Amino acid sequence: MHQPARRISPEIILFSGLLIALLTSGPRVSMGLFQLPVTAETGWGRDVFSLAIALQNLLWGLGQPFAGAVADRFGAVRVLITGALFYAVGLVVMAQAPNQGVFHLGAGIIIGLGLSGCSFNLVLGAFGKLLPESWRPMAFGAGTAAGSFGQFLFPPFGTLLIGQIGWHQTLLVFSVTVLLVLPLAMYLASPPAGTSGPAGPQQSIGQALSEAFRHPSYVLLVAGFFTCGFQVAFITAHLPAYLRDIGMPAWVGGWSLALIGLANAVGSLSAGYLSGRMPKRWILAFIYAGRSAATVAFLLLPPSPATALVFSGVMGFLWLSTVPPTSGLVMQMFGTRYMAMLFGFAFLSHQVGSFAGVWLGGVLYERSGSYDVVWWLSVALGIASAVIALPIKERPVVRAAVQPAE
Repeated sequence: MHQPARRISPEIILFSGLLIALLTSGPRVSMGLFQLPVTAETGWGRDVFSLAIALQNLLWGLGQPFAGAVADRFGAVRVLITGALFYAVGLVVMAQAPNQGVFHLGAGIIIGLGLSGCSFNLVLGAFGKLLPESWRPMAFGAGTAAGSFGQFLFPPFGTLLIGQIGWHQTLLVFSVTVLLVLPLAMYLASPPAGTSGPAGPQQSIGQALSEAFRHPSYVLLVAGFFTCGFQVAFITAHLPAYLRDIGMPAWVGGWSLALIGLANAVGSLSAGYLSGRMPKRWILAFIYAGRSAATVAFLLLPPSPATALVFSGVMGFLWLSTVPPTSGLVMQMFGTRYMAMLFGFAFLSHQVGSFAGVWLGGVLYERSGSYDVVWWLSVALGIASAVIALPIKERPVVRAAVQPAE
């Protein structure tokens, strides 16, 4: 028999979710710091490292709809704990990998599956179900911002650790920090009294998916999210190496990633605030167009630490500020019942873009000695996504009578 739900305050749910988002994002966004140490020690090309991180992003995306569906059905706790264990094990395997195959297994497949079960996406889904409706827009922004704050904390810390104890041991330290998710997950176990309510019609999973993928605005939203993944994953994996290639000292790469994280905390909170006050499609169009403009300026201006840091600050403000309006649109269209799963499919598109950005960056660098093609492709994709965001209709889906799911 089910035990009565524990009374957990919204403040504790929010705080626990924010810490989970911070702890799981930090090691992931620091992956680019390991590219040069790993390739220098092993003799592998950047395409080898890039394939591992591309697989990580792809498996994260492929696992996300399934993790979301399980969380929607049974609650987030089991999924978060399982994901954190996979994540921690993957970091250990990555650290000890004797060959390329094992490196791809740990850094790519195991970490990717772990992320699908314990990243900020699951936290946002839990927030949608467990928090009062008035809390949700800012909570979505805060959850994304917490992940960004992890990006501010971990890269400088990782740069220091790699210099002091080496990249193998740094990955082991990161593995231990991920295990802190296990006790925090327990606070996302059940809704506080009085905050749960109708989450949507009694649809089956198949009915919910059919409804979503026949909805033109959802399809546009999913398509645009591909660009977000392409841009942010390419920069996360390759910006530190790119900056070294153009003559920057190592600290510029670490602090560029950190500044992206700090600025994104501000950008995500701002996007969460604005999502409740203006059309979300306008926010998305501005973000995608702004990223393209910032990239063009960065590529055309003379390279220097100052331009790198300014670019990182601007991109950081626009980084994952796409997530609050995107998750808000999913909830606005379809309700909260299958939110984690439906946002998971949008995130799958994001991660297919992430795979493409990271992998193309490594492959084209090895073939041409330059990242230029990928930079300009990123600009073109940003413009395209800004355009397709504008026709999105921001209203609940019109439903015919739905038969209760068995």
